[in-house]
Amino acid sequence: MAMNNNVGALFDLDGVIVDTEGIYTDFWHEIGTAIYSVGIDDFAHIIKGNTLAKILDTYFPDKVVQDDIVARLAAHEADMEYRLFDGVRDFLEGLRRAGIPAAIVTSSGDKKMSHLFRCIPDLRSYFDVVITDKDVTRSKPDPEGYLIAAKAIGRDIKDCYVFEDSFSGIAAGMASGAITIGVATTNSSFSLKGKAHAVIGSFDGFTVEGMLAVLRK
Repeated sequence: MAMNNNVGALFDLDGVIVDTEGIYTDFWHEIGTAIYSVGIDDFAHIIKGNTLAKILDTYFPDKVVQDDIVARLAAHEADMEYRLFDGVRDFLEGLRRAGIPAAIVTSSGDKKMSHLFRCIPDLRSYFDVVITDKDVTRSKPDPEGYLIAAKAIGRDIKDCYVFEDSFSGIAAGMASGAITIGVATTNSSFSLKGKAHAVIGSFDGFTVEGMLAVLRK
């Protein structure tokens, strides 16, 4: 039975819905150390939440290098296997039954998203809107993506719940004005404590009622 509410649910993708953050961490670690050394400790974690364009413009300004990284990333993503985190499908089903609109807000591009939806054909049906890198001009921790998503699903951002795993993503959710829930997949629950309105270990056993019980602090 649908709930009478005006809320919305906004999700980061990698590390929240699909278990890919470790794969991307390995990719960017190799790029930033072994292939094109940028001389930055923990480079792969620093760039989490940034669009590809921002990463390239900031750390790899050479056009030849950029083209090589884009090609490597495309090949990498084409071979990736996508797996939903435990509990994600059940939670999305719960949102659907409750009549709560949902959106993905990701720094990924359309090619990667097309591949994802081919790998998990029914995933797209759970989301009213998908915001990708082409829809924003500013990367997380800027809240632009979440503000655009809330408007697109017809909800006030203050009535939306944001689910994020990275520090930059959580900062974006908080800055947007949404109720922000950290998901401790990429980072520990301890490290996320105090940065979001609430922290969950995973979606396994998490319910829509549990989401709605999270309040602003």
